[in-house]
Amino acid sequence: MEFVNAFSVSLQAVWNDSGFSAFTMGNGIMIAVGLILLYLAFVKEFEPLLLGPIAFGCILANFPNTGFLEEMGLMKAINFGIQYEIFPPLIFLGIGAMTDFGPLLARPSTLLLGAAAQIGVFIALVGAMLLGFTVQQAGAIGIIGGADGPTAIYLSVQMAPELLGAIAVAAYSYMSLVPLIQPPVMQLLTSQKEREVQMEQLRPVTKFERCMFPIVSVILISLLLPPIASLLGMLMLGNLFRESGVTDRLSDTAQNSLCNIVTIFLATGTGMTMTAESFLVPQTLMIIGLGLVAFIFGTAGGVLFGKIMCRATGWKVNPLIGSAGVSAVPMAARVSQVVGMRAKPGNYLLMHAMGPNVAGVIGTAVAAGTMLAMLK
Repeated sequence: MEFVNAFSVSLQAVWNDSGFSAFTMGNGIMIAVGLILLYLAFVKEFEPLLLGPIAFGCILANFPNTGFLEEMGLMKAINFGIQYEIFPPLIFLGIGAMTDFGPLLARPSTLLLGAAAQIGVFIALVGAMLLGFTVQQAGAIGIIGGADGPTAIYLSVQMAPELLGAIAVAAYSYMSLVPLIQPPVMQLLTSQKEREVQMEQLRPVTKFERCMFPIVSVILISLLLPPIASLLGMLMLGNLFRESGVTDRLSDTAQNSLCNIVTIFLATGTGMTMTAESFLVPQTLMIIGLGLVAFIFGTAGGVLFGKIMCRATGWKVNPLIGSAGVSAVPMAARVSQVVGMRAKPGNYLLMHAMGPNVAGVIGTAVAAGTMLAMLK
């Protein structure tokens, strides 16, 4: 009898320590959400390098009694890297090493297209405030319109950490859906004649220009907006590794090994913020809706300014490249190319669209810095 009682007590202890004893319907729903995201990532191939780890992190976050964020270990270390803004700047280091600023330097006027595409950020900010979010939360939600996941995470951690999961998932989801969301907006706002505009070949950019740009940019922008010095600093350092010609090993490490490792940690840690308690609230649906509004208006802002430039230059600028002003590099530029080729076969816009595309990376970071300086 004593053996039976002892065995019963042991079974009860095992049950109490298991995840099943504390498992809720909310946990089940979020695990299902994670499985859907895994399907989108690996079957539909929607940004699998990012959405895959986010989805798996979401599943892990909804196992009860794991102690991931209470006990020191790998999961808490990953969360530490997000909370203390370590991972986003490291991602920017890799982005800088992968990015060619040549098209922007060859046609500096495309910087205006990247700036125009940030209108979606501020429209979503106003919309979020009208829906009852605080000004800090609204700023973090608005940055989704820049289609820049690391910047969205960087800003959310500082201004609205309680919304990090919803904001990060919205930002990365819309980044992956660029080929679906942007073309209808581009078609609606441009005429057949505008889509057929062929642009002149870009001028060659010297090595001196390529090396001076990251140095001058980081000095000017960091002095103007100190809150984003770490983001812009890492972006420009990575680009300097690329362009210097004497740091190939550092450039290769930044854009490959380091970037891949940090992406795994950042995306998985982001997914782990998607607990049932923080994600299954009405605010989440509003954030996802506002993110879509921000993204659509950002695309529209770039295209409409592209139409202005088209006429101001005597039809030498194709308005389609304005849609690349969001900072989804290089996917948004590829979408401009695809829509342009569909309107007129042989109309190669990719390199022209890379100008506003990389300008969008800088523009989104500047928008984030402005919000941190004014709203935090």
